[in-house]
Amino acid sequence: MVAERKVELKRGLRDVYIEKTQSSFIDGKEGKLLYRGYNIDDLATHSTFEEIVYLLLYGSLPKNSQLADLDDQLKSNRALPGEILQIIASTKAAHPMDVLRTAVSAMGSLDVETGDDSPEANLRKGVRLIAAAPTIVASHARMRDAKEAVEPSAELGHAANFLYMLSGDAPDPDDARLIDKDLVLHAEHGVNASTFALRVAVSTRADLYAAVTAAIATLKGPLHGGAAEAVMKMSMEIGSEDRAADYVNTVRKSGGRVMGFGHAVYRTLDPRSVHLKEDTKALSERKGQPRWFSIIEAVTKAMEPYARRGVHPNVDLWAGAIYYLLGIPEDLFIPMFALGRTPGWVMHAIEQYASKDLMRPRLLYTGPMDVEYVPADQRNNGD
Repeated sequence: MVAERKVELKRGLRDVYIEKTQSSFIDGKEGKLLYRGYNIDDLATHSTFEEIVYLLLYGSLPKNSQLADLDDQLKSNRALPGEILQIIASTKAAHPMDVLRTAVSAMGSLDVETGDDSPEANLRKGVRLIAAAPTIVASHARMRDAKEAVEPSAELGHAANFLYMLSGDAPDPDDARLIDKDLVLHAEHGVNASTFALRVAVSTRADLYAAVTAAIATLKGPLHGGAAEAVMKMSMEIGSEDRAADYVNTVRKSGGRVMGFGHAVYRTLDPRSVHLKEDTKALSERKGQPRWFSIIEAVTKAMEPYARRGVHPNVDLWAGAIYYLLGIPEDLFIPMFALGRTPGWVMHAIEQYASKDLMRPRLLYTGPMDVEYVPADQRNNGD
């Protein structure tokens, strides 16, 4: 065994800066999140997802004419080519994230601009991806239930159109606004695992579709994108608010993790979570299912003693309940994350294309050295 050299390992690459960005700023100690310099509190309260797409892709909040032009571009790119619909139909038994990954990859084979990595071409491709992703997810959800895919609406906004394609019915405006806010809150969040995977792919000069495919594949991992689904499974297991404290104590004593709490960056309250809590309460009452809010709120109170250790509610705590109350299937919770994050991925890809560096980290070898090679015909001697 070779003696380990004195190398400082950065397992998980925590606090390792790999590049400069203008995408977002995160202060984990203060619980602060900025998109392009704008506070998430202002954006979540006042902006639509379409405005956030423009902000992330173009660097400023849009004027009315600019927003209208982007809206037209998104609406005109919602419909899927027949080839993509056929791929979705042929893979309808697969997990929704696998279908989304496969369909996005296939889009790259059909786009005449796939090989053009100029900023202008990537912006156009990015808009196409942002527009088409909800159609992929909704079409698959219907096909696997033996229903026909719903053609996208040319009248509804991005969030409302997704709910319409999913159910076939015009959504309640309040439901659409809630999904719109959820997409805003998930649009960008620094160099998380999926964004890092995307940047690594881009550093090799892989095309945008390949890079976003890598991001989707990474997001599927339960340690990254699965928390919202896990929160609802936890809530169902608890069953009633009076059992929440016992559940938390049991999980914590066993060394387990209470889902929806703690974050790799935030050591205080995730600023995104506060924008969904009251909405979840109002939605649960409006849908006649107040117990889900009560259960999660009871879990939150039971977790308060752990706040001094930096374990606070994160955005997934309430997102899962919102999806569930809106009738969104549990295995679509991670695709919902992807629909919101796509504009952030596109912006990071464009930034990374501007860099000339291939990402090539090192591994510290700890195995044997200079082992004598024995030819195959001599390895069995003596048996």
